[in-house]
Amino acid sequence: MTQPDEPLELFDFRDPDAVNDWAPIDDRVMGGLSRSRLRHDPAGHAVFEGEVSMERNGGFASVRSRPGERGRPEAEACLIEVRGAGRQYKLSLLTDDGFDSLNYQASFAPAGAGWQTLRLPLATFRASFRGREVPDAPSLDPARIRQVGLLIAARQAGPFALDIKRISLA
Repeated sequence: MTQPDEPLELFDFRDPDAVNDWAPIDDRVMGGLSRSRLRHDPAGHAVFEGEVSMERNGGFASVRSRPGERGRPEAEACLIEVRGAGRQYKLSLLTDDGFDSLNYQASFAPAGAGWQTLRLPLATFRASFRGREVPDAPSLDPARIRQVGLLIAARQAGPFALDIKRISLA
């Protein structure tokens, strides 16, 4: 059992099976041509990779975990251990099991070529629905987290790759 001061590991991508709980949700759902996937790399991490296309009103690629019990009432931040400079991504947290529902998102942009653990305070996650901010949405309740997602958007066309070792709540 995790102690209150220890991070609660949501995903440890050193385990090859951890990527099996994730599936792509790209702009193809609205006619776009972007594509992505989350795959395991034999070096001991996951890779969120693909290509963002602006054609046919596209412009985003994402992957999302299956719903599950991922909440932690006292959590204050999400920790993500990543590698992959040059692009901006978003981490999404969802508090229900729906496909098309409210997302709480925080942006991050890894710097340099080495591994780094980024701390994303939960207070900085902003509610959005279909890419638009929802200013009157309730604050993120960390006890209710059910799904986790990764997203690349913001007109960042072209191929991308982000290495990820783990995602935790602290």
